[in-house]
Amino acid sequence: MAKPIELGLILDGEDALTFHRYIRNPTDTPEGKKLLLEAYEEAKNSYLK
Repeated sequence: MAKPIELGLILDGEDALTFHRYIRNPTDTPEGKKLLLEAYEEAKNSYLK
């Protein structure tokens, strides 16, 4: 049986709050949007082949 992966990352205090706020309302940039669109198109094209 496979052993679960342990990330070993624990956030607490202000780091945990900052991460939680970001996950609930992520910021993005035009470059980030372009990268996601390119990844989506590549994945879509690879899946259909």
